[in-house]
Amino acid sequence: MSKTEPYILIVDDEASMRELVEEVLQPMGFACTSVGSAAEALKAISANTIDVVLTDIKMPQTSGLDLCQTIHELRPDIPVIIMTAFGSLDTAIEAIRRGAYDFVTKPFELELLRLTVKRASNHRTLTKQIEFLENLEKTDIKNHSLIGASEVMTHLRSTINRVARSDASILITGESGTGKELIAKSIHQNSDRNQQPLIAVNCGAISENLLESELFGHVKGAFTNAEKDRQGLIKAAEGGTLFLDEIGEMPSSMQVKLLRALEENTIRPVGGNEEIPFNVRIVAATHQDLETSIEAGSFREDLFYRINVIQLYAPPLRSRGSDVLELASHFLERFSSKNQKSIEGFTQTVAEKLVTYSWPGNVRELRNVMERAVALTAVNQITVEDLPKKLISHQSDQIVIGGESPDELAPLSAIEDQYIQHVVRAVGGNRTLAAKILGLDRKTLYRKLKQFNV
Repeated sequence: MSKTEPYILIVDDEASMRELVEEVLQPMGFACTSVGSAAEALKAISANTIDVVLTDIKMPQTSGLDLCQTIHELRPDIPVIIMTAFGSLDTAIEAIRRGAYDFVTKPFELELLRLTVKRASNHRTLTKQIEFLENLEKTDIKNHSLIGASEVMTHLRSTINRVARSDASILITGESGTGKELIAKSIHQNSDRNQQPLIAVNCGAISENLLESELFGHVKGAFTNAEKDRQGLIKAAEGGTLFLDEIGEMPSSMQVKLLRALEENTIRPVGGNEEIPFNVRIVAATHQDLETSIEAGSFREDLFYRINVIQLYAPPLRSRGSDVLELASHFLERFSSKNQKSIEGFTQTVAEKLVTYSWPGNVRELRNVMERAVALTAVNQITVEDLPKKLISHQSDQIVIGGESPDELAPLSAIEDQYIQHVVRAVGGNRTLAAKILGLDRKTLYRKLKQFNV
């Protein structure tokens, strides 16, 4: 089945009726699957991307109306058409009350059946398009674009454009606040999966007991308060991208289960017995040095290689030069509009402070500083008085080689110590990356850090 074919689920306990409906709909370009009960229908909806459900009203155990109500509660985006041989005003009203999109009566007028399913399919397509546009608006593409003309940002955008359309797993590394989630969004938006969901989960913000259920879902009765089946985030991202933020903080027990799921492309909900296939692109992110975590035994090496097919580095703001001024102007415009203020820019002194500050909190800190400055300023320009004290008093961290006099010249070990510390700070403590920049193997870097008591 191609991705463009609307997928119709037919639910009827009579096999002959299911076959008839399939014969009517398939020539129209619909992909059809059929089941004989409400229970099987719910499993099919959980395991597949269903666009329209066409269900009989009279079925053993669970009626079509009850199924319709359940689907409406769990997946209100899927239109349900009720098929009934008992057409009456009361039936129609009850079907609509239960959340039905429309209903058709048996025996069918075949053209009316085709028209009703086509209209429901178009409704589903429109709903998905509206949802996608709303997600774009929530994401605020303009405000979350990867701003900056620096060489590192130009290279990053170029790399994203090259890798976005592949399905290879991507690991984004970098300090907190550097925009790793924005990079993940850019990858998704430039991929062939951009019409499907981008689902983000912070692996460090969910307790170990809940994380498995959040990712894989659970079945009714799997644990206390599990009153109904629940779709996990992996399946919610079907056809799209799953962003695993702070994957370095994932508990070891979950690392094993995630690796198995990624290797098999199937998940087993908590308390369930069936393997459910999924199709998602994995993008992970971490501020940790995962290779060091592997050596420490806190992160699995096999999972690292599975998620680290392509690695992207989110550079710290202090390494991006004049990007800080472009970003500051962007945030200034954004918050000025939000606060209905007319602010033209910032003074030269403010610009100098912004450029020379080390930005330990990166872009997130800059955003906070500019939001605060816009709120505080009483004039039409940001002045140094509108900045936090730590920014005003900051002294530039420069490596001083020494003067011309022999008394002023420092020994080589002192310069080496100072430069190694500078590089380690510049990469946010990522020793693997620091070693690469310094041209050292990691063991040599560790030895020097110990030697210099860093």
